[in-house]
Amino acid sequence: MTAPTPVIPVPPADLPGTLGALRAAGHQYRTVKQELRDNLLARMRSGEPRFPGIVGYDDSVLPEVERALLAGHDMVLLGERGQGKTRLIRSLGALLDEWTPVILGSVLNEHPMHPLTPASRAQVAEAGDDLPVGWLHRSMRYGEKLATPDTSVGDLIGDVDPIRIAQGRTLGDPETIHFGLVPRTNRGIFAVNELPDLAERIQVALLNVLEERDIQVRGYQLRLPLDLLLVASANPEDYTNRGRIITPLKDRFGAEIRTHYPVDLELELALIRQEADLVADVPEHVLEVLARFARAVRESPSVDPRSGVSARFAIAAAETVAGAALRRAGLLADDTPDGRPEAAVARVGDAVSVTSTLRGKVEFESGEEGREIEILAHLLRTATAETFRAHLSGLDLSGFTALVDDGAAIETGELVSAAELLRQVGTVPGLAKVLDRLDLGDAPTPEEAAAAVEFVLEGLHLTRRLGKDVTDSGRTVYGGRG
Repeated sequence: MTAPTPVIPVPPADLPGTLGALRAAGHQYRTVKQELRDNLLARMRSGEPRFPGIVGYDDSVLPEVERALLAGHDMVLLGERGQGKTRLIRSLGALLDEWTPVILGSVLNEHPMHPLTPASRAQVAEAGDDLPVGWLHRSMRYGEKLATPDTSVGDLIGDVDPIRIAQGRTLGDPETIHFGLVPRTNRGIFAVNELPDLAERIQVALLNVLEERDIQVRGYQLRLPLDLLLVASANPEDYTNRGRIITPLKDRFGAEIRTHYPVDLELELALIRQEADLVADVPEHVLEVLARFARAVRESPSVDPRSGVSARFAIAAAETVAGAALRRAGLLADDTPDGRPEAAVARVGDAVSVTSTLRGKVEFESGEEGREIEILAHLLRTATAETFRAHLSGLDLSGFTALVDDGAAIETGELVSAAELLRQVGTVPGLAKVLDRLDLGDAPTPEEAAAAVEFVLEGLHLTRRLGKDVTDSGRTVYGGRG
């Protein structure tokens, strides 16, 4: 299957097509930083969202980013993995003008009123107001490079093109240079992810780009007043403590901004709801268990705090639980009383698989080797108990404990249908209040009711009011007192 062809925006037909028409339209040249400043201020005054899709940073990170943009500073975002640094950097492109004029054919996206290279200056002087003008969409004005130890100066800055030398041009001719990613993002935003992973000699190559705004290739200097916003991301441990970034480069960033994980449970939940691609219905109480689980893993002394636990951990957990629910629905398609397919609705028991499938996302302390799944399982149980108390504390659940007082047992599990679970439970006093507390409504589907029942049973077990066993076939049996 071939990948879809990216859609290149087509400029509106009424945009000026020549330099003369551009001037007649009253167009004023602005630098990228002036453009970002003006557009940010316009959004502030209109109340339009400045950074749509960025969750949890409204009162902390975003004000610092806005101050840096208004000040015209290049910036570096410092934070552990999975804190949304790249997402935030990419969102800056929306603050650029939707369309900007360029000299047709310029690899540096030169502005018709501000040519950089000798060839473009000659072209403007020769054509005058008849110079053809092209238009570049803001989506094409963002460049990004993941820093790796094998990144070269040629990748970022440029190198001499041997073919052009062979054609007879001299080594000092700027036309012999094949420009790298940074100059090709001229009049845009360029991002370097994981900046400390660049070799020191590559970091040196960025010094002039940041301050003097020129580039040096193969021993000769080419004065190119590049017009761009440079943004970098880094782990604070690499950036501040290990000496993996040279001091002069740090000094050239105007703003150093710390990111963080969601500060409270509601923000963690909001992030999961926004980012998770769920293939099944995941009730709110199950999402809350996973959000609390991610926060518990992040705060656990058994987990390396320098590595962090990515927000992608909770997102992947929600997607895994949804996948388990869809698997059950697929395998139990004909196990409903009326013959209808089992609906895919996640239950708290579906979260058990998360401890094994996602352990690779967590860096544990060295002394915990071999205990990873045990630690995650304990933290998941803790998160489930906390969610149970938060929603059902003070509720009379004696109707559920009475189900097993006479020695009976209730079986559930990944491959137990909602109908089978509800048949075992029957009419339970207090279930309506449970459904109300869990926001499942007055008329829940059988699958939603089963999810509520399983959550109550697991919560009663974790608070030592029900016993629990797991059979060899993987079914969970609740019965007796815990």
